Amino acid sequence: MTVSVPVIQMEGVAKRYLLGQDHAVGGSVRDAVADRARRLVPGRRPADRPEIWSLLDIDLEVGAGEALGIVGRNGAGKSTLLKVLARITEPTRGVSRTRGRVGSLLEVGTGFHPELTGRENVYLSGVIHGMPRRRIDDSFDEIVGFAGVESFLDTPVKRYSSGMYLRLAFGVAAHLDADILLVDEVLAVGDAEFQKRCLGRMAEIEHSGRTVVFVSHDLDAIQRLCSRALWLEHGRIAAEGSPAEVIDRYLGADVRRVGEVVLAERPGDAVAVTRVALVNPAGDRADVLERDEPFRIEVDLVVREPMTGLDVSTYVSTNRGVRILDEALSDRRSLIKDPGRYRVSVVVPPVLNVGDYTVGVWVGSGFEERVWRDDILRFSLVGDSQARLERLVQLNPAWELQRLPLDRKRTP
Repeated sequence: MTVSVPVIQMEGVAKRYLLGQDHAVGGSVRDAVADRARRLVPGRRPADRPEIWSLLDIDLEVGAGEALGIVGRNGAGKSTLLKVLARITEPTRGVSRTRGRVGSLLEVGTGFHPELTGRENVYLSGVIHGMPRRRIDDSFDEIVGFAGVESFLDTPVKRYSSGMYLRLAFGVAAHLDADILLVDEVLAVGDAEFQKRCLGRMAEIEHSGRTVVFVSHDLDAIQRLCSRALWLEHGRIAAEGSPAEVIDRYLGADVRRVGEVVLAERPGDAVAVTRVALVNPAGDRADVLERDEPFRIEVDLVVREPMTGLDVSTYVSTNRGVRILDEALSDRRSLIKDPGRYRVSVVVPPVLNVGDYTVGVWVGSGFEERVWRDDILRFSLVGDSQARLERLVQLNPAWELQRLPLDRKRTP
């Protein structure tokens, strides 16, 4: 796709890595000595190392004032593409050009020195990105207020939590006089309130005529923030266009329809779970599901001995381990007693918010536990969070609004 006034241009860009190679740019004398020592070890010849092409034949143009969202699975090449744009790494072949000053937040605390205080790192990071001292002075209070680390400004950042580190790093990156802002999935480290602030700030940057390139697994954020999207798969561009079109193709691709775990049976076990799957309304197994549609959790198990009463429970937790749903077969006054193969399934209504979740399975009776797998399957819900990222569930209860008559005796 060709856009007017391109500030980012990539022509035939490819990036190759050799497994086991140190990819740091530059390097010290110590690194050079270490590399020389590695070459002396038998079996460590560079020619013997397998190679991986993280990017292949990337042709891309991004215009001034555009917000480009990049989606794809882990290992698809998203972060590598941003590192090439940020000049952290050079392409193996092809040409990558950017016009204007580039600000990037690709890793937590990029450009920070751990021994320096938060205050010192704000100035250091600003200078590294080409900000004049006066501009840093003018933006300092806004950066610190955005980050919310006022009480820790004179503390070395090595003592910061990852969340504090992230907030300050993003505060600096988002307030630079950058023409292009590159942001990686690092926003996932922050809490919901901070994520909303970050997305709001990126929207402000886009509306001011600057360019944003945003990598995220939050497909809802991609759709809300970006005017164009790119899907990377195995280092190549699989689709490009409007966010809605690209995300639909991304979710509909066979590579995403996993949503199933098959477990090996051990003949000596009296009870064994052999399969767990997530099924969407179309009947397909999937690990990416629509937030506003129900889905089904299926558990297959084999029972080899008579049971006094076997119960099966499935539960859904957030990535932070907060259990949201926990349902059991016994809730329907059903239990398994006879040997055989069974499939237990439960339909989860559309009450969960967008985000990443895990499925756990428990099998047992009132007397003993037979199977307990706490994190057997992972999945994502995508869609509209309705700007309520902090909400875990949406029950849609019945609301009623009544207008009450005025109490004339109390009216002044």
